[in-house]
Amino acid sequence: MRKHAHSVRDFLIPIIDFFYPLFKSIMDLQTFRYAACGGGNTLLGLAIYYVSFKYLLQEHNLDMGFYAFKPYNVALFISFIVNFCVGFFLLKFVVFSESNLKGRIQLLRYFSFYIVCLFLNYVLLKLFVEYLHIYPTIAQVMTTVIVVVFSYFVQKYFTFRIEMTEEITS
Repeated sequence: MRKHAHSVRDFLIPIIDFFYPLFKSIMDLQTFRYAACGGGNTLLGLAIYYVSFKYLLQEHNLDMGFYAFKPYNVALFISFIVNFCVGFFLLKFVVFSESNLKGRIQLLRYFSFYIVCLFLNYVLLKLFVEYLHIYPTIAQVMTTVIVVVFSYFVQKYFTFRIEMTEEITS
């Protein structure tokens, strides 16, 4: 797995870094890689959501016998699973590859924080649309910006941080 991860990393980094000079004056390389990977993962999630909703589920409920799930909820779940996996992979091996935390610790922290971001997205969207009466599309853009900025700092300083090792001096 690690060999394949590094192959994908070695393929993606030069492509992402090729565009970095255009943004060098406004952000550092790690932030740019985070934005590029996050933006790509967001687009992937939207595409998976659309394909799942429109073609896989054909806009029909998924009847499990004991409960009929709405197609938009099933599509969201499918998108969530793919985005979670791809997002973790990109953050671990492309953006924050210098982190020395154990992979299982990173995964647990990433999952926990992913759930927090979903909840934060929901709450902010509800606040902006229902209480502040902001047009939903504008509200979603505002929410996305807030969640992405918040997410970057938590991912950098919590999920994928570099642990400082203590040196023993004699």
